[in-house]
Amino acid sequence: MNLEHALTTTIDVNGTPFAYREAGIKGGVSIILLHHLTAVLDDWDPAVVNGLAASHHVIAFDNRGVGRSGGTTPTSVQEMARDAIAFIRALGLSKVDLLGFSLGGFIAQVIAQEEPDLVRKLIIAGSGPAGGEGISNMGAVLQDGVAKAAASGKHPKHFLFFTQTDHGQAAANAFLARLSMRTEDRDAAISNESIHAQLTAIHAWGQGDPSKLSEIHHPVLVANGDDDVMAPTINSFELARRLPNAQLSIFPDASHGGIFQYHAAFLQQALDFFA
Repeated sequence: MNLEHALTTTIDVNGTPFAYREAGIKGGVSIILLHHLTAVLDDWDPAVVNGLAASHHVIAFDNRGVGRSGGTTPTSVQEMARDAIAFIRALGLSKVDLLGFSLGGFIAQVIAQEEPDLVRKLIIAGSGPAGGEGISNMGAVLQDGVAKAAASGKHPKHFLFFTQTDHGQAAANAFLARLSMRTEDRDAAISNESIHAQLTAIHAWGQGDPSKLSEIHHPVLVANGDDDVMAPTINSFELARRLPNAQLSIFPDASHGGIFQYHAAFLQQALDFFA
């Protein structure tokens, strides 16, 4: 079953309901998807997720306080990571692969640091290390993108996820069309309170210390566009430099959503990496 047709279910995580969807074939190492600032389940690109689910078990979830999950969104990446770990444990999984995008990439780094035996491999996309260049500015970039979208009648992701070239904007239109494929049982939108908590966590991450990245010995695929306006691309180079076992993929004429713009190429890289 494809993710855009998957049922939304909940599981009790230490007394809090966490909403999730799963796709693909159970067995083997499941891929846990960790999402971006403001995102809910409906923001995962079917082109990427369904491609992974053709040969893997894939699980997307709303972390605490997001979408249909209960509780209050934490104000630190470390707490978000601990909630994600608790969710993975509640599912009865003892070894997973991680695909963390943007804020989810921060969370993936902490999971690998705090519970190294839980993780086999991880992909970090459109993200950066603690203390990364421009990370603390993400809230201002978000506000600017929302303002430009309101003024132009476009979606904020036209400005935040894709370059302003004809190629980038055509990719944005295609991406947004894919996100609208799910017509029933759509997720609840994220609350302003949760967005504020996420921004607080991101700002603190941008002031953090990346020195512990050298302790992550898992295989890591770092991916980004060459002109990321939200998590500046230099941060992906820095991740690849600091992580002992990393490979780097940079897509041309692409911004924060490079893995969605080049979904076919990224999917092949991801499948090769997880194989």
